[in-house]
Amino acid sequence: MVTATNPLNALRIDKWLWAARFFKTRSLAAEAVNGGKVHLNGTRVKPAKGIKAGDVLEILRGYDKYTVTVLQLNNKRGPAKEAIMMYQETVESMARREEAARMRKAARPTPHAPRKPSKKSRRQITRFIRKDNF
Repeated sequence: MVTATNPLNALRIDKWLWAARFFKTRSLAAEAVNGGKVHLNGTRVKPAKGIKAGDVLEILRGYDKYTVTVLQLNNKRGPAKEAIMMYQETVESMARREEAARMRKAARPTPHAPRKPSKKSRRQITRFIRKDNF
């Protein structure tokens, strides 16, 4: 964490994304930034671009799109509870992600596992097939 004696004015965007736990490794964060999945203040950037408190990030991770405001800079990855305090997600972003998750869940087909017919069902199938043959 940043102390009063050692304040961070800017931090690489890939390092911040890793420390804020949006990506598991820093190389995955850099790959996402290079792939255009992260925008800083509406602009596509490179992994070495410096960010500062108050910047707005748009992060596309899987199906989810996060819009967050950077509150703190921290170059070390800490516990998840500390990582959550590094940013604030917008209300619109949270609502959009929840709605998208609900739509994906509704679109998912209901699981109907094909089962082996029971003994009774097999007999009925056999009778039905025999009727058609005669």
